[in-house]
Amino acid sequence: MAVDQGQLCCAAVSKQSKRERQRENREARRAYEEQLHRRQRIARWAGIGAILLIPIIAIGVVVALSGGDDASEASPARKVGCRDVDEPKPKAYDIATAPPLTIDTTATYTATVDTSCGSFTIQLDAATAPQTVNSFVFLANDGFYDGLSFQRVAKDFVIQGGDPLGDGSGGPGYTLPDEPPPNGYQLGSVAMASSGPDTSGSQFFIVTSEDGAVRLGGPPYAYSILGQVTEGIETVDKINRLGSRSQDPASQAPKAPVIIDTITITETPATPESVASP
Repeated sequence: MAVDQGQLCCAAVSKQSKRERQRENREARRAYEEQLHRRQRIARWAGIGAILLIPIIAIGVVVALSGGDDASEASPARKVGCRDVDEPKPKAYDIATAPPLTIDTTATYTATVDTSCGSFTIQLDAATAPQTVNSFVFLANDGFYDGLSFQRVAKDFVIQGGDPLGDGSGGPGYTLPDEPPPNGYQLGSVAMASSGPDTSGSQFFIVTSEDGAVRLGGPPYAYSILGQVTEGIETVDKINRLGSRSQDPASQAPKAPVIIDTITITETPATPESVASP
């Protein structure tokens, strides 16, 4: 049987076209599968990234809500447990004479000192220093100390406050006679600052270490006693730990302001049993 060459030609062309289409289909499927795998890898890594990003975002939100504060960024005041306050403005006082003696020297007087670093209580020594305690009670009850600062922090020695001018040079306008303690000073002793004999006024200091007590010298003792811290010595220690901007005794301002909010005086009358018979 004779074979038509035209049919052979057409059959060959048809087979070739079919193989070409099959090849193209395979390449198209391979390209599609590669694209699908690429998309799956991208989606998988995106999911992992989202999981990793969630805690980072959460941390960022917490920091933002807290104002971005951490221990390294905290102010000097907050590092020792005090609140941030502004430096008070100077106040001018000029009381011509010391107040008359109105306290009962047989009674017990305490002063609760509220500050921006917390509170502490002083048991005032009215028996040893009646003029000093009388003046302090008068000024505290008059609101003199409210809003004044601890203008000096000599670390591990004394903290000093009660100056209306805020630079260590101010006072109420009058001065008092010296009334030093018979047995010196100790940790927590509260005494009056002075610039020489009979020059104390409103400024008082608190001894913050036993070494500081020794450094005050004596006998004879130069500074009038006011009393002893009986509660809240940890507040005194906060102020002490704040430290000063300079080691120069003339400019030992604390690293951050410390404010006296108010001083409250409490009097406990003596009982008949506590008063010695004449």
